[in-house]
Amino acid sequence: MTKAHTPAKVRPISPCVQICQIESSTSVCEGCGRTLDEIACWGAMTEAEKAPVWERLEAEGYVSDSVR
Repeated sequence: MTKAHTPAKVRPISPCVQICQIESSTSVCEGCGRTLDEIACWGAMTEAEKAPVWERLEAEGYVSDSVR
């Protein structure tokens, strides 16, 4: 028996929604939900490193888990 192939989730390049307002007490962007560190490192992160960030943003309602 073979394992069913599950296609990889297609996501945009970045969760940025062009609403860049950092909450000073949490250092989290109110637009996309990423931390300052996540924003700063995003371009250098691998897809494997981005995956848990995407999952957290989806769970917190910052982005839809469907393809945009």
